[in-house]
Amino acid sequence: MKKKAGLILVSSMLLISILSACSENNGSNTGNTGNTGNTPAGTEAPKGEEAISVIPLPITNESFTIDYWRANDGKLTASLQNFGEMASYKKKEELTGIKANFTHPPLGQQKDQFNLLIATKDLPDVIYYNWADAVGGPEKMIEDGRIIRLNELIDQYAPNLKKIIESDPDVKKQIALDDGTIYMFPLLKLDAVKLNATSGLVMRKDWLDKLSLKSPTTIGEWYTVLKAFKEKDPNGNGKADELPFTGNWGPGNLTKLHDFSPAFGVIGGFQMQDGKVAYGPILPGYKDFLAEMAKWYQEGLVDPEIMTNDGKAFDYKVTNNLAGSYQGGVFSGMGKFFNLMRDTDPNFNLTGVASPLASDGKSYAAFNLNNKVLTYGEAITASADEDKLKYIVQWMDYNYSPEGSDLFNFGIEGESYTKEGETYKFTDTITKNPNGLTYDQALASYALSIMDGPINQDSKYLDALLFDQGQKDANTEWMKQSSDLTLPPLRLTIDEASQVTSIMSQVNTYLNETMSAIINGSKPVSEYDKMVETIKGMGIEEAVKLHQAAYERYMSK
Repeated sequence: MKKKAGLILVSSMLLISILSACSENNGSNTGNTGNTGNTPAGTEAPKGEEAISVIPLPITNESFTIDYWRANDGKLTASLQNFGEMASYKKKEELTGIKANFTHPPLGQQKDQFNLLIATKDLPDVIYYNWADAVGGPEKMIEDGRIIRLNELIDQYAPNLKKIIESDPDVKKQIALDDGTIYMFPLLKLDAVKLNATSGLVMRKDWLDKLSLKSPTTIGEWYTVLKAFKEKDPNGNGKADELPFTGNWGPGNLTKLHDFSPAFGVIGGFQMQDGKVAYGPILPGYKDFLAEMAKWYQEGLVDPEIMTNDGKAFDYKVTNNLAGSYQGGVFSGMGKFFNLMRDTDPNFNLTGVASPLASDGKSYAAFNLNNKVLTYGEAITASADEDKLKYIVQWMDYNYSPEGSDLFNFGIEGESYTKEGETYKFTDTITKNPNGLTYDQALASYALSIMDGPINQDSKYLDALLFDQGQKDANTEWMKQSSDLTLPPLRLTIDEASQVTSIMSQVNTYLNETMSAIINGSKPVSEYDKMVETIKGMGIEEAVKLHQAAYERYMSK
């Protein structure tokens, strides 16, 4: 029977707040991997053991298995059944002496299955999850005794992650909860801007060239370009069938047009304004955004089916020379279409376009490009064998070592990649897979980098996968955007999260319906003032206050 790894836990967020305040008053950093004064039983490192500086290989001569739960990935299942069959995990088992026995919920059911799993008493040793999706967040998971605090274990047995935390102030801030607790080995993006700037506005460059137009930089230039796409037959078929701006996987509303709202100094949610948290849709610039989008929609510059397009319909419109621009990523939104069109239309070309300039001359991103610690990560549960915590932590830390980083970012040297100096190049096994796998499916059978983590994602993997110049240029263009409008990765307390969820469930539904109705002409732009008052009546100002409190805690770390 397993020994439980940690059950004496913080009983309330009030106590957490008191401890956090005491820690801050004593001048300790909330991201410190040392003891912050409320360590659950079983998470302390054994007394008398010195912290290791290098992960020993093998980690243990007495092989054992870690029970590991995580969502599967469609790219991996194209050739493998589970993560344990991935080349990097098989190599890791060989090197460490520790095997991971993976359990995966059915694709698309990870949230429901996670909630069922976490309600049971006998959990797997390790869970990899997007902890932002956990009800109550990781704070609630720790409070309820489902996962354990890792600070002391990292301090003793995870030299590679510890080094990253101690050398990067942003990571130290972002990896810890407000009371200083570290709860996971995360997906890291230390080269944050480059790795996060992998999606944005995409436009047909060959259409621009044909019409002697430059990539638009302002909202006015966007209007001019989209108007030309609509009226000047850039696809050359003699029909007025061009869709100047479209989108895929329609959510049933026009929120995709929020990609243009930064041009008006607002984003479609909580944002920063003059150093404080605000809610973009009730700021004056949002009315101007709605008016402009309503004009575009009325003049046929926006695909009338944008709310209902699924992936198949969207792909058809791009590959049949109907789509002039859309929001997409360098892989599925660009690389995919370069590959599909390479032989059928050699003139087909795409380019990335930065967010239109705001009135202050800046291009603002609609999401934060500076986040280095994502909400995905692997946590150790309270069901893990206490005697094996040391080895589990060392096994997890291996991914962040130089050798582990290469293994999980690129796969097996000589098989999936070659290396010349600091340059990595994927082999034909990945780029021209003999079994007909796409490059992302092929790489998923070797490494984690094309999916998520737990790793420090290496930007060199991105360089090695951007085969077309249009992809490289898009990444460079999107990197120019400022994240000043966006919030840093804030932590809401359990009580705050409950209040915000209650408020925003109403606000989001109403906002999405109303903004869509104003843009598609069902309601006049003058309806905006009523929309603002209605949203305020739903409690948005209280939600802003709660985010402001979380922002102040973040900045004080």
